[in-house]
Amino acid sequence: MAAEFEASKPIYMQIVHKILLQIVRLERTAGEKLPSVREMAITLGVNPNTIQRTYGELERMQMVETKRGQGTFITENQLVLEKMVKKLQMETMELFVGNMQELGIEEEEMIEKLNSYLKKRKEGNDDTF
Repeated sequence: MAAEFEASKPIYMQIVHKILLQIVRLERTAGEKLPSVREMAITLGVNPNTIQRTYGELERMQMVETKRGQGTFITENQLVLEKMVKKLQMETMELFVGNMQELGIEEEEMIEKLNSYLKKRKEGNDDTF
């Protein structure tokens, strides 16, 4: 089953992001072998060259290691994994803050709105602010 991709971003970077999220959420664990390039390409409905590029980018980021004749494995380096978690968290917060600032919302109001949203969400209340 082919995945759907955004036209505005390179497909290989979207796949990189998807794999990073799986690692951060522990859906893929340290030392786990990733599917072969061919398997992943078939699963996602993309060209094998796209997956090769994806794996190359993940290797450049030190998130995976390719072992000749064995495959590609998620790094077991906990420091690298922890840094990636923090990086993704920071990028998400920067995006949120940037979007709120574009709406003209100041920091204090952002915090109030976020707290209110989380409280209502926890209570199961679907009402907005």
